[in-house]
Amino acid sequence: MLTYQESIRPSSDLKNHYSEISRQCRENKEAVIITVGGRGDTVSISYEEYRRMKARIELLETLAESEEDVKYGRVAPARETFDELRKALSEGIL
Repeated sequence: MLTYQESIRPSSDLKNHYSEISRQCRENKEAVIITVGGRGDTVSISYEEYRRMKARIELLETLAESEEDVKYGRVAPARETFDELRKALSEGIL
């Protein structure tokens, strides 16, 4: 299971200490929670961590859709699917 280190910083730190927050996110792979008025407002993470998280979410969504397809019988044998793909390719449809 993936867990992120987190720290909490006030929104004023974005203006006054941006470089430090950026380094904290990149080097420590840390999520920085930005607060406004003492309440959570936004979260800052490194671009690389964002890309990894986004890829994981997309994969989970695909898996959830696949499970739903199986649950509702929206499946076909692999051989049939590949035969249809080969036919479409040979006919220039794909």
